[in-house]
Amino acid sequence: MSWITGAGLTAYGKHPGHSTVDLMSTAAAAALADAGLLRGDIDGLLTGYSTTFPHLMLSTVFAEHFGIEPRYAHAIQLGGGTGFAMAMLAHHVVEAGLARNVLVVAGENRLTGQSRDAAVQTLAQVGHPAYEVPMGATIPAYYGLVASRYMHEVGLSERDLAQLAVLMRGHAQRHPGAQFREPIGVDDVLASKPVATPLKLLDCCPVSDGGAAFVVSRDRVNDFAVRIIGTGQAHTHQHVSAAPSLTQFGAGASTRTAMGTAKVDIGDFDYAAIYDSFTITLAILLEEIGLAPRGASGRLAAEGHFARDGALPLNTHGGLLSYGHCGVGGAMAHLVETHLQLTGRAGDRQAGSPRLALLHGDGGVLSSHVSLVLERAA
Repeated sequence: MSWITGAGLTAYGKHPGHSTVDLMSTAAAAALADAGLLRGDIDGLLTGYSTTFPHLMLSTVFAEHFGIEPRYAHAIQLGGGTGFAMAMLAHHVVEAGLARNVLVVAGENRLTGQSRDAAVQTLAQVGHPAYEVPMGATIPAYYGLVASRYMHEVGLSERDLAQLAVLMRGHAQRHPGAQFREPIGVDDVLASKPVATPLKLLDCCPVSDGGAAFVVSRDRVNDFAVRIIGTGQAHTHQHVSAAPSLTQFGAGASTRTAMGTAKVDIGDFDYAAIYDSFTITLAILLEEIGLAPRGASGRLAAEGHFARDGALPLNTHGGLLSYGHCGVGGAMAHLVETHLQLTGRAGDRQAGSPRLALLHGDGGVLSSHVSLVLERAA
């Protein structure tokens, strides 16, 4: 058993003059304060990676910068799934007795620390170096290809995808740290600039500066009774050109593993935090996991099913699509928001009194999947 004993999050957007380690430090300090722990209490450290600070030993560089001396340190690289993979690893590290309090932290000045062209080129390297990258495809292009096939197969429309963007923006309006809070409607999404057919600008997450952190502990050190009770991963491919299917990915298998470990069913969840780099990402994950029927995620969003007061509140901070996406810290903001929801501290975003949450992230182009089950214990 492991406990999430504290969480910290910066606002996402522009933080000019703040480096990767600056943003990581801000988030880490907030997480320790939230947990009521001192830096000397941290004996484990997990970090992700940073495209603007590509050091080979980011975990120990940050430990030195932040002033901690962990007896266990590790840096993880799994694309967008990294944050949840680190939570999974921290859970197993404390269960194995390797550390008592593991700080999990990520941050990046992805918006102000590099040019737009550099960001696009760096992210495009997720493609196959021989069969995809030379063709000039970008991350949105890969997801556009997947979207076209998936929508054709299940009957999902561009208007359905737009409903998900509108949902995330509506949630972000209640969070002062969100990068985008201006209200949008379905027609605004459909009329936004084309990026990679069928995806428009408002179907895509922004590039952001920001940082996120949380502490995973072996013991319950405060009143926050949130524990990790299930984890799972699945890896079906790395490159789109090698994917066994463009309509079936590893999200279902990963989630089933996590639910099996936690001994819960899909209908037991009363909160969900699902990766949403693009509206099609969110649609596919919701539908493959089983939180919506195939082709119905947009309709359910329009009907209020995923609203703050709906049957299954989803990404109440605004998700990657509107809160923002700073690399590894992007999905970690989902976990921070889940922690706030499960501890009843989300303010006017509070979605009732959720007890059981499902979190799911993916890396690459729906290639690597990580699922977590979090529970608010008695």
